[in-house]
Amino acid sequence: MKKTFLTLALFWIALVRAQLNPAITNWLINTTGLSGSHYVQGNSTPINDNVSANVQTVQYGTNFVYVSTTGVPAYVTGPFLDGNPSLTANQNAIFKIPLNPSANTGTLTNTTGGNIGIFINGVALFDYRDGVAWNTQTNALCGGPGFPPCPGGPAANMSWNRDAVLAEKPGFDCSKGHPANGNYHHHQNPSAFKLDLQVISTICDLYDADGLYAIDANQHSPLIGFAYDGFPIYGAYGFKNADGTGGITRILSGYQLRNINARTHWADGTDVPDGPAVSSTYPLGYFREDYEFIMHPGQEEYLDASNGRFCVTPEYPNGTYCYFATVDENWNSAYPYVVGPKFHGVVSGAKVTSITEAVTTYTNSAELTALSANDWQVWPNPTGNIAMVQVNGLTQISRKVMLYDAQGRLVIQKEVAQGSTIVYFEIDTLYQGIYLVKVEGDSKAKTLIIQ
Repeated sequence: MKKTFLTLALFWIALVRAQLNPAITNWLINTTGLSGSHYVQGNSTPINDNVSANVQTVQYGTNFVYVSTTGVPAYVTGPFLDGNPSLTANQNAIFKIPLNPSANTGTLTNTTGGNIGIFINGVALFDYRDGVAWNTQTNALCGGPGFPPCPGGPAANMSWNRDAVLAEKPGFDCSKGHPANGNYHHHQNPSAFKLDLQVISTICDLYDADGLYAIDANQHSPLIGFAYDGFPIYGAYGFKNADGTGGITRILSGYQLRNINARTHWADGTDVPDGPAVSSTYPLGYFREDYEFIMHPGQEEYLDASNGRFCVTPEYPNGTYCYFATVDENWNSAYPYVVGPKFHGVVSGAKVTSITEAVTTYTNSAELTALSANDWQVWPNPTGNIAMVQVNGLTQISRKVMLYDAQGRLVIQKEVAQGSTIVYFEIDTLYQGIYLVKVEGDSKAKTLIIQ
């Protein structure tokens, strides 16, 4: 009788979850007391933030979901080696996201500086910009820390706007994020630099971390966030065709660098005050206006000018408009990175200070999913001092990772934390020999050789 009741209860939970909007059910809600941590320059040992990581509560009404978050991820943040004095800080934020997004049939809304959406771990999403632009009156950079204000103030429209992903790369941590006055955020695909096929930053060498998810070229990327217009954001891979057919492929940005040496006109031919000539100091891609959008008729894997498309996804089997966190063939971030430079939908989401309507609190019903041998790796192998277990995709709830000796005795047990992808075993004190590694969700073990 008890077994029957449990089965019915689990069925009911699964049914309710299936019927609810994915914008309600897909957040990483911290129910285990998981805390964030950070590095400071010169110290490769993480320091506990003593702040709860990921999303704290999810509440929803008829038209909006409200996500309460600290803005602190489960993965280690920092250091920020470009002189940024800020550390990741508790935002005590509430994000209001529309549950029934609609396409904007009028003039599309520009993305802005600051928050334009939220990742499912409660971390803020920014667009391409960093607040720095070219002052055509003084022929010098303006705006942002270390530069004089731009003419007209921060909200003024400038002809040449700096791209944060290229210009601020020295200030990103291993997870490709950094804070603005404590507000930790990503401008780009939230997967660690060290996991890219071509590694373009050495920050992970001393200050190792992971990220929200790990790219898996063989599976549809997970749902990783929502923009302020309510449309979902996916990782770098999806179905080739919008109807869910064609296999898994890398989803491609429709933007490319212009073939220019002088910055005198925009891509649409508009004559604007001159920016700096293309040079080693200001290479192509340094400014957003260095890109042009190219249509790709008949190639459904290419995205539109807002970096999205209407398509079928695992969470939306009937289809919806989706943004993608685009990367190039080396898995390095590709402009416009996530959302923008204009929203596709009507923007009604925002960061709010309170909830002013009747809401229901969502109870996290995520279950531990099964893993196969291809879903996780152990490396380096063989090893002599440290071993790493990397789980592909996104960890919705924490998974135990166990290390056994040849006699089947449990030697070390750790876990891959919710909203992270990697766990480490310091094995320099263990005897040489053959060990077994198991990850919760996979019944089979993998061999680890300790030299």
